[in-house]
Amino acid sequence: MSKSPQPSDTPTTSGATSATTGDVPAFGWSGYAERVNGRFAMVGFVAVLAIELVGGDTFLHWAGLVP
Repeated sequence: MSKSPQPSDTPTTSGATSATTGDVPAFGWSGYAERVNGRFAMVGFVAVLAIELVGGDTFLHWAGLVP
């Protein structure tokens, strides 16, 4: 006869944790918030590079910050 799994033996996923890690999403200076912020910064940096490559001009000039 096999032993049935107890609730503590089975892995569970909670709606309160991140989809990719076991971290709980939180605001402020948490590891989760910093990871998400870093990912958005990487996307923004790649977007600026794409604007410069496609437009053939610098981002600052394209945005009208430099004459």
